[in-house]
Amino acid sequence: MCAIAKEKIEREMDKRRSSVRPINERIARLRQESVDSEVKISSERARIITEFYKSEMAKGKSFPVLRAMAFKYLMERVSLPLEEGQLIVGLRGTGPKEVPTNPEICVHSMEDLEILDTRENMPYRVDQETKELYKNEIIPFWKGKTMREIIFENLPEEWIEAYNAGLWTEFMEQRAPGHTAGGDRIFKKGLLDIKEEIRKKMQELDSSDPEYYDKLEELKAMDIAADALIIYAKRYSEKLQKMAEDEKDIKRKEELTKMAEICRWVPAHAPRTFWEALQHYWFIHVGIVYETNPWDSFNPGRIDQHLFPFYERDIKEGRLTREQAKELLEAFWIKINNQPAVPKVGVTAEESFTYNDFTKINVGGLKEDGADGVNEISYMILEVLDEIRTLQPNTAVLISNKNPDRFLTSALKVIAPGFGEPPFFNFDGVIVKMLRQGKSLIDARTCGVSGCVESGAFGKEAYILTGYFNFPKILEITLNNGIDPRTGKKLGIETGDPRNFNTYEELYEAFLKQVKHFMDIKMKGNDIIEALYSKYLPVPFMSLWIDDCVKKAKDYNGGGARYNTQYIQVVGLGTVSSAFSAIKFHVFDKKDISMDELLKALENNFEGKYELIRQILLNKTPFYGNDEDYADAIAKDFVDRIVEMIESYPPTPVRRASRRAYFLPTTVHVYFGSVTGATPDGRRAGFPVSEGISPIQGSDKKGIAAVFRSVSKCDWDKTGGALLNQKLTPDLLENEENIKKLAQLIRTFFRMGGHHVQFNVVSAELLREAQKHPQDFQDLMVRVAGYSDYFVNLPKGLQEEIIARTEHKEL
Repeated sequence: MCAIAKEKIEREMDKRRSSVRPINERIARLRQESVDSEVKISSERARIITEFYKSEMAKGKSFPVLRAMAFKYLMERVSLPLEEGQLIVGLRGTGPKEVPTNPEICVHSMEDLEILDTRENMPYRVDQETKELYKNEIIPFWKGKTMREIIFENLPEEWIEAYNAGLWTEFMEQRAPGHTAGGDRIFKKGLLDIKEEIRKKMQELDSSDPEYYDKLEELKAMDIAADALIIYAKRYSEKLQKMAEDEKDIKRKEELTKMAEICRWVPAHAPRTFWEALQHYWFIHVGIVYETNPWDSFNPGRIDQHLFPFYERDIKEGRLTREQAKELLEAFWIKINNQPAVPKVGVTAEESFTYNDFTKINVGGLKEDGADGVNEISYMILEVLDEIRTLQPNTAVLISNKNPDRFLTSALKVIAPGFGEPPFFNFDGVIVKMLRQGKSLIDARTCGVSGCVESGAFGKEAYILTGYFNFPKILEITLNNGIDPRTGKKLGIETGDPRNFNTYEELYEAFLKQVKHFMDIKMKGNDIIEALYSKYLPVPFMSLWIDDCVKKAKDYNGGGARYNTQYIQVVGLGTVSSAFSAIKFHVFDKKDISMDELLKALENNFEGKYELIRQILLNKTPFYGNDEDYADAIAKDFVDRIVEMIESYPPTPVRRASRRAYFLPTTVHVYFGSVTGATPDGRRAGFPVSEGISPIQGSDKKGIAAVFRSVSKCDWDKTGGALLNQKLTPDLLENEENIKKLAQLIRTFFRMGGHHVQFNVVSAELLREAQKHPQDFQDLMVRVAGYSDYFVNLPKGLQEEIIARTEHKEL
């Protein structure tokens, strides 16, 4: 490497590293412990849960009561770890980054454990004691009883064949339903308040109701689950009091005494102070992720709105300073980073290959009366994000026309050093989405985003994601008249030999027929999986916190939430739209490539004499993402038709959930590319398909404004969210003028209807150097999809995909 390039890379990394500056020595130490801790499997939960299910207590109980009793048994026995100097207590597992497993959902085989322990990227270390426990107790007991096995036993063969071929993935074959967030109920209610709600609801039940018994059992289960977390907090209170008595340092003794007092009050009672509010939420969070492993992890919702009244009152009454509040927030931040995602293997690992558990902190937006929602906590959270810079939590900056420019530019300054956080969301557009789906105006204004980019009514909605759908693969099957060329199996329907189509429209309609064929299969599978989780794995503890589960006496997994939604995740918009643009332009309009020539080129992966055709496709095709109506009109029609198709299905049988579409990939675009042959946009077989709603990697050549114009031609208000990645050269955000210019570009994009945008501020040179010398770049973080991750931990294919994204040098 030349001296100039080396100096440039060193300057880029120095800028990143110098931005990490925790508020004080305590937080710096806790952060370093968190960052340095190795991710390990904790066998404790699996051991305790198995012990419970083997016992007499587990016999003869309804499923809700069984699950509640298992949760209580667990909370009475789990370890009570406390990181040295921490101000917030509670941790899923036995220590920082020690991850419990959920054998009732997915029991890992000995082979799985070996893969997790030894894989080069993102390993989960497994000690010998855990391996022995699994071999002798966990696997023998759970084999044949897990949700994963029950699901695959009940799914149709055609669903399984399509799954194995890479046409879709399934979120819930290794993780439970989740994807929700807390609302103001969490911050206004204690468990004793909720137990009183349960008692009153039990009295109101009508014994003539055909669902009387089911509702009674659910309420009993909720009551037991409420007791479970009170017991957990009481155990911590007693431990902290004992630690305080033994502590010699006066300041720490006072802290431990205060923490013990807080744990005696919350979560049994509603929080009264800022510190209590954070601890109250964290106890609930730990309880929810201990109960099952909901995908994605629970999150606190509009936390700046929830915390601000506590902060304002504490400041006014002299209990808290701004510096103390920020220290508590940074301690809270580190608690989230200490909880990696539960381990995933196989296809589920491929679709979400990350330690990130997707706890998302929302800031900004509007208040429920429609006024600007930005407050002092909003800015403080941006400061915490800027200073801590850990893998978790994720963030979401909600931008409304009513928010001040200072808020947007402050958030842009956080991304400038290249961290990848925060992403930006069009909150006014999110409200439109919620109203279109039938939410009330207040519920829409208090909504937000969770997971990657998915919008929902916080604290009131079960918006469950089902799996990713590989649309480029469906195009490949269409071009082969229903045959999957990779396996030779007939997976689709016969829609005709493309060589015999006389018009582009005939081909496009054949594609939509294939989509409908596979969508029918996927929807049937979704309904089966939903019914199985509703019956066998209710979540009485999580149901306590989602309106209106107690009111309806129904579980979160069984339709208890106020709003219920089921999502299909659409993958490959850029690839599909540009591929169809290539076919329309070259085969049917210009006629410079025949359909036969194109199909042979695809069959031969553009090798040899077919490289010329590939170059024509790559360089002479109107591609989506360059503000060219020819290709953008295809993308718009694709979005419209797919959304219409998904929404045409009736509500789900169990939850009565409406069907909606999301456009996002996590890491599945790499997996989908690996099982999809060459495509008409010039992409070779095995290469990643496009991610989110972004243009094909490297194809957006007319700048970020052109990308924004292309994307905004689609109607994203019909969807639940759409992920757009953009990459900027590092020196672009080094001056105030460019930051203000980018802020105005984002404002314009959102006024045109864009839903989301996020930025990688990183050079391709730096990423290439990190590939060559990963040991020197362990802390290099990049934006992947709806989250950031350490670049050197990513699989090679994903690294290459990120490098290939267009690096915009101008605004």
